[in-house]
Amino acid sequence: FNPNTRINYELRNTNYNSLKVYDIRGKEVANLVNQKQNAGSYSVDFNSNDYGISSGIYFYTLQSKDFTDTKKMILIK
Repeated sequence: FNPNTRINYELRNTNYNSLKVYDIRGKEVANLVNQKQNAGSYSVDFNSNDYGISSGIYFYTLQSKDFTDTKKMILIK
C-alpha cells in the first residue's frame, strides 16, 4: 500500500477487540481499534503518514477474547 490502505474484518461475536499495527521488529506503531464491538463487518483506514513510518514490512493483528489473527502488509513509498 502507498500510503493508505483499508483493513476489513468481520466479527462473529460481540467482544472487546483491538487492531494494532507492528513493525518488523514487533514494535507497535499504531493502535487502530481498542473497544467493544458488536458482531458484524468493519473496516478501518490506515494512513502511514499519520504515524510517520517509512517503507517496509508491517503486520496488523486483530485480537478479541478467543481469537487472534495476524496479517502482513508492505508499505512502499
